[in-house]
Amino acid sequence: MLHPQLDDLLELRHEAHTLGFASHHPVNSVLCGLYASVFRGQGMDFEEVREYQQGDEIRNMDWRVTARTNVPHLKVFREERQRSVLFCVDIAPHMQFGTRGTFKSIQAARAAALLGWAATNSQDRVGGVLFGASQGLEYFRPSRDRRAIWRLLKALTQTYPGVSKRREDPLARALDKLAHGTHTGSVIIIIADFNRETLSLEQRLAYLRQHHDLILIPIDDPADREIPDMGTVLFKTRDGARLEIDTSNATGQIKYREQWETQRTHLQLMSKRLGIEVIPVSTEVDVHRTLIEGLRRRMKHTVMR
Repeated sequence: MLHPQLDDLLELRHEAHTLGFASHHPVNSVLCGLYASVFRGQGMDFEEVREYQQGDEIRNMDWRVTARTNVPHLKVFREERQRSVLFCVDIAPHMQFGTRGTFKSIQAARAAALLGWAATNSQDRVGGVLFGASQGLEYFRPSRDRRAIWRLLKALTQTYPGVSKRREDPLARALDKLAHGTHTGSVIIIIADFNRETLSLEQRLAYLRQHHDLILIPIDDPADREIPDMGTVLFKTRDGARLEIDTSNATGQIKYREQWETQRTHLQLMSKRLGIEVIPVSTEVDVHRTLIEGLRRRMKHTVMR
C-alpha cells in the first residue's frame, strides 16, 4: 500500500481491544484497558487528601503529607467527564516515505487509529489536528460521537499534494492551535517525523505540558539513521535546488548517522526534562506491540514518580 486505507484503519478497532502476542504467549493484554490504566488520574480534578486504605492506588500517594504526619495519605481525584484525546498528526509529503516494511504515513495512521479506538472505547472525546499539507492545518473538534474517530481516520487516508507554503514551522503552528481552546487535562498525542531539530519546539511543548498530558510518537525509517549505499544520487531540496550526494562515502555515512543520533538525543533529553513520554515507531515494526510496550513503560514511570 502507498497510502493508508480507511477499511484497514476501521478494522483496527478490533485490535484496539486485544493485542495478540507471539504464539507462545497468552493473549493477556487489552489495549483499551492498558490505555485507560495509563491515563488514570489524568483529566481528573483534585478533590481531597485522606488516609491510605488497603487496596488504594499507591501511585496516588501524597508523599509530602505522608512524611509530615508519618501516616500514609492518598490524593483523591474526581473524574473529569470531559476529557479529550487529541491527535496531532504529520501529513507532510516526507511522510510518504519508507524503505522497510511500509511508509511512515501508514504507520502514523495505524498508531492514531489504535489509540483513537482505545480512547473511544474509554468514552473519551476524540479530536485532533493534521499538519504539513499545502492547505494548512485541518482541525477536528473533540467529540464523544464515534463518528469523530471515523472523520479523523478518513482524513488520514486522503492524498494531500504539496507542502505548506507558510513560512512558519507547520508543527509549531499545530501546537499553537492546540494550546488555545483545548480543555485542560487533555491527552495530546503528537505523531510525526521528528527527524529534525526540536529545540525550537521546547517552549511550546513546555507550555502544553503544564496543562495537558503529552506523548510524542516519532515515526522512523531505518534510512533516517543509516543512509543506503546507492552510489552518487541526485536529490531535490525543499526549495527546489538539486543536490548531488555520494552515498558511498564512508565519512558522509558517519556524519549522516551522527546527525540523526544528535537530533534524537536532543528530543529525548528535552522530553525527559518536560516529563513527556517518547514512543518511537519504526516503519519495520508491529505498531500494536510497540504501542503496548511504550504504554507499559510509561505506566511504570508514572508509578515510580
